[in-house]
Amino acid sequence: MARSNACCLVLLLVCGALLLDMNPGMMAISAVACPQYCLQVDYMTCPSTGSEHLSPRCNCCLAPKGCTLHLTGGGSISCS
Repeated sequence: MARSNACCLVLLLVCGALLLDMNPGMMAISAVACPQYCLQVDYMTCPSTGSEHLSPRCNCCLAPKGCTLHLTGGGSISCS
């Protein structure tokens, strides 16, 4: 009985490894952590919309890549 349980465990591990290998991007996506803090953002601009003032996002983790967060104090943060 113990031998069949060990075989099932090995089989499950091999299947899991094969599934992860088929979609290697899945590991990278699950490893991304988004910090839970908000900056004082007045507005946001993105290359795709030119200089149009967009609704602000809390931080670069929540904003699209390439956009710029314009802070209330006058500074800006580029989200790369």
